[in-house]
Amino acid sequence: MADFAAKPTMGSQTPHQSKAPSRNLKDDRHINPSPRPMSKLSVGSSDMNGMSARTSGPPSPRQKKSKASQYDRFIPNRSAMDMASSQFNIARSDSDQPLDSATIAYQEEIARACGVSINKRILKFREEAPTSEKDDLRQVYSRPALKAGASTGTKRRILNTPERVLDAPGLVDDYYLNLLDWSMGNMLAIGLDQSVYLWDASTGDVNSLCQLEGDAYISSVKWTADGTYLAVGTSDGDVQIWDAESQNRIRTMSGHQARVGVMSWEKHMLSSGCRDGSIWNHDVRVAAHKTAELVAHSGEVCGLTWRADGALLASGGNDNLVNIWDARSTVPKFTKTQHTAAVKALAWSPWQLNLLASGGGSYDRHVHFWNTTTTARLNSIDTGSQVTSIQWSSEYRELVTSHGFPHNHLALWSYPSLTKIVDIPAHDTRVLHTAISPDGQTVATAASDESLKFWRIFESRGKSIRSGKGDTAASMLSSASSSSSHGSGSTVQSILDVTRPSYIR
Repeated sequence: MADFAAKPTMGSQTPHQSKAPSRNLKDDRHINPSPRPMSKLSVGSSDMNGMSARTSGPPSPRQKKSKASQYDRFIPNRSAMDMASSQFNIARSDSDQPLDSATIAYQEEIARACGVSINKRILKFREEAPTSEKDDLRQVYSRPALKAGASTGTKRRILNTPERVLDAPGLVDDYYLNLLDWSMGNMLAIGLDQSVYLWDASTGDVNSLCQLEGDAYISSVKWTADGTYLAVGTSDGDVQIWDAESQNRIRTMSGHQARVGVMSWEKHMLSSGCRDGSIWNHDVRVAAHKTAELVAHSGEVCGLTWRADGALLASGGNDNLVNIWDARSTVPKFTKTQHTAAVKALAWSPWQLNLLASGGGSYDRHVHFWNTTTTARLNSIDTGSQVTSIQWSSEYRELVTSHGFPHNHLALWSYPSLTKIVDIPAHDTRVLHTAISPDGQTVATAASDESLKFWRIFESRGKSIRSGKGDTAASMLSSASSSSSHGSGSTVQSILDVTRPSYIR
């Protein structure tokens, strides 16, 4: 057999006949079979040339794992990509014009509503590592250590007790009136029944400005932007203009058929809202003071405020409507009907010109935020209480809301996240009116419990806005004497002066 395999004939073998020896070897194994089983040889054995035998059977688990984890770092893994987020980000990047903050906020709201991530990577070259479904007990049961140094010293403190409390007897308990305002000259005006009183925050002096006769009562007060003149609305439909320094009445503008519950200044133009649903624009420089009449409310107008640039006027009424008026027109630019109760609380953002906040009454309890450029509602808050006023901070991206039934409190919110920072139990009864100091740090509140309180909510970071008299209103409040000097006929008395209030971090 060995001679036959070693000496083939020259004529029958060609250079391409290399498989003949293996065929003879196979025949040889067939004659003298190996003691090893053929099944084991076909699965795991190797032939004489060192080449391993491959079968069509299923691969081992180790082969599966190694094959699944092999990725090319230059070729993205399509299964790990979020195609919706990718298409959205590509569409956003195609715009050559810079976007303003309102458009960016609107796109973020749309992306959040659609479940699309804005800042997500478009290409991924391998799958993300699996996350553990179990909670990390080290994070659940451990508290981070406080950092020593400047970080703890710069933490802002929010007072939960008032810096000062004044008595305000005779305050009319009426949701639709506006009886409190704070001037740029640091003078606080409050209407108590038939009288208007001025409290100087720098000295603590109280003076009686005016006294109505008969059955008429004060229904609204509003300072001019420079704090020189005070407009006083009455229950018989008159609007009086007073000089605060000389304490003389300059003029009286009549014509309304019912009480004037709210007013707002725009330079020499004074807008007044009436119980009959009408809004009048008065030019205080001329004898024929009425320049326009705006009619779009079917109920009493209880909220009225001009935007800082004087281009738009916002009004709210007992008909649950919010109207936005262009200064050049007597027809509303647009009307919002989302509130389900009277809208008294209206406030323009001091750092975003087209942002308006509006709050509803007892059956609504919501604060809505509007983009007056696109007329879109940006967001809403369910406050759980009657909303009586809204005050924006000029230094922080925050706002404070005052409330009536059932909690009678102040609530501080961050914007645009709209997370509640703190609740402050303010009064025993509903908070009717609020006013913010000229330096933007202190908020004054008046309630139907006939008390006037001052809260240090927006503590300055160090760059205070100076008042007209050269000092911040907060420092004036702290330096004012606890026993105020009273003018003749004054009924406003200081009953409490808290020197070291507790606070909430």
